[in-house]
Amino acid sequence: MAARPVDVPALVQSARDGSPRAVARLISLVEDEHPALREVMAALATHAGNAHVVGITGSPGVGKSTSTNALVAAYRERGKRVGILAVDPSSPFSGGALLGDRVRMQDHALDPEVYIRSMASRGHLGGLAWATPQALRVLDAAGCDMVLVETVGVGQSEVEVAGLADTTVVLLAPGMGDGIQAAKAGILEIGDVFVVNKADREGADATVRDLRHMISLGDRKQPGLWRPPVIKTVAARNEGVDEVVEAIDKHTEWLARTGALRDRRVARAGDEIEALVVTALRRRMGNLRHDDSVDRLAAEVVDGSTDPYAAADQVLDALT
Repeated sequence: MAARPVDVPALVQSARDGSPRAVARLISLVEDEHPALREVMAALATHAGNAHVVGITGSPGVGKSTSTNALVAAYRERGKRVGILAVDPSSPFSGGALLGDRVRMQDHALDPEVYIRSMASRGHLGGLAWATPQALRVLDAAGCDMVLVETVGVGQSEVEVAGLADTTVVLLAPGMGDGIQAAKAGILEIGDVFVVNKADREGADATVRDLRHMISLGDRKQPGLWRPPVIKTVAARNEGVDEVVEAIDKHTEWLARTGALRDRRVARAGDEIEALVVTALRRRMGNLRHDDSVDRLAAEVVDGSTDPYAAADQVLDALT
């Protein structure tokens, strides 16, 4: 069935005027890979680049949604317009987001200056939906001052959010057993702000102490480098949230002062370009499989008449 035509200039203008319906429609075009998507991205390009993107990540159960809700309230008190992309696990049947209602964020559901969107990860292992970068651009161009990206929380693979955010907030909780192990395995390297949530539980001080010790062992002691703070919170009671906001502000200032903000955004745009190219190549690859070219080469590899590298070269020649 042919896609419905879209009046892109009118839709973009409505989104910039603050229409939640227009923002929702634009993100739906992104997720559906609508034929008008190229025109949409071109129309948004000159309006994006003003929002500060905060990635919120951590293992399941550390309180990411509750913390996100508390941060939204803090930013709204400052008069900031906030966008939230909450990337949820996908239903294996419908592909939709299992936690799409976002019960913990209903405090802000009727606030016209807050836009909440749940996106299904659709099996993407990094804990983010493939469409997240372009959905971010929609919220940015629509006038959000802050965009909070909350990941699924899938263990070590969630480090991917660091490539998408200007500031990455890593949440841990005492008593979860594998919190520090996760940090050792890669979370430590990507965090700009560490938050030990549920700090009213036993073991919170030990978790903070261990994190600070591990950070001190890294290379962030060099002059001029950002050294991540470790903050205790009880997000459900709004305790420590102002300190997290202050830490994000300080990191934002450091990014601007050192030029690291532009470096991160250039790297992010490069990753997005690469992802689009890879997607296009995979589509062409599917066409090659359809005419049995790849299967024929695979059979030749098995038979020993060629090797995988030579076969791959033939596929690349066909793709280009």
